[in-house]
Amino acid sequence: MIPFNRPPYVGNEMDYVREAAEVNRKICGDGPFTKKCHAWMQERFHAQKALLTTSGTTALEMAALLCEIEPGDEVILPSYTFSTTATAFVLAGAKLVFVDIRPDTMNIDETKIETAITDKTRVIVPVHYAGVACDMDAIMDIARRHNLLVVEDAAQGVMSTYKGKALGTIGDFGCYSFHETKNYSMGEGGALVINDERFNERAEIIREKGTNRSRFLRGQVDKYTWVEYGSSYLPSDMNAAYLLAQLERADEINDSRIHAWNRYNENLADLAADGSIELPFIPEGCGHNAHMFYIKCKDLEERTSLISYLGDRDIMSVFHYVPLHSSPAGLRYGRTAADMSVTDRESNRLTRLPMYYGLTDEDVDRVCDAVHGFYAQ
Repeated sequence: MIPFNRPPYVGNEMDYVREAAEVNRKICGDGPFTKKCHAWMQERFHAQKALLTTSGTTALEMAALLCEIEPGDEVILPSYTFSTTATAFVLAGAKLVFVDIRPDTMNIDETKIETAITDKTRVIVPVHYAGVACDMDAIMDIARRHNLLVVEDAAQGVMSTYKGKALGTIGDFGCYSFHETKNYSMGEGGALVINDERFNERAEIIREKGTNRSRFLRGQVDKYTWVEYGSSYLPSDMNAAYLLAQLERADEINDSRIHAWNRYNENLADLAADGSIELPFIPEGCGHNAHMFYIKCKDLEERTSLISYLGDRDIMSVFHYVPLHSSPAGLRYGRTAADMSVTDRESNRLTRLPMYYGLTDEDVDRVCDAVHGFYAQ
């Protein structure tokens, strides 16, 4: 079986985990490995401040709290995304306003955002689907003209760029995921990127259970105390140790995935040329990270048949999100800004092919041969 995903593993992970446990004897949050991960992200991505979290979900939750969402406030986001993009803001009390997506990138349609804005709108949440950037120039222009905050859901976008800037560093906040399924993994984990230093101290407080412990550890106060709402968003330093091993070889991982992505794209170009399928679109100025390789079938029926056909040949392919606006929770906590026909249509066509660090040329060719076989029937 060619699996859909294999968690990345470069070889140094367990040595670092052992060092955390046996040498440093520091396995709770914000130990030496956590600090090294923070420094790596800040230097590599030119990020003002980066903080590891227990997940991409809790990074989004922290961002929602830092946006000071109040009950009744509205947040604009695409419907074609994972539930955590929405739940983070629902937990903060927001009403969700779903906007349709672009058919070419599956990202939020920037031309439809402005008409969704009301006097209750507080935040725009662009989701960089498949590690391909949204049109951030347009989104930031809208946000600044309407005095709105921007939270980038860059869960899939680590190492991707928009006009030379790392995804997650363009809006007011950026949120990464280091889940098992992502390009770089610590099992469960994420990071919050803060792009305005005025949020730094409050972010530390929220992350440290509502205390000013970070200021105490820096010697800025002689004791720490509870100062406002917070929670425990610090991952174990053992998880950070596991992640650091991969960050140190980020380019190697990225190059491997890009190679596989390009091989898929070349091998399936003929099927795209004859109209059998559609391939991913990468806009000019977007540097992607090969987080996934997908194809679009004619319709839901054809997609279902293709997934079954590949499965019979020991190849695991999967569809992706069921649009949030049509889900039970989406209906309860949100509303659509307008027509969602693109989201409804395109979500039924998309099929994700196997993609992971170390995927061999032989396996990519086998998958492509099977896709060709399906369309030759």
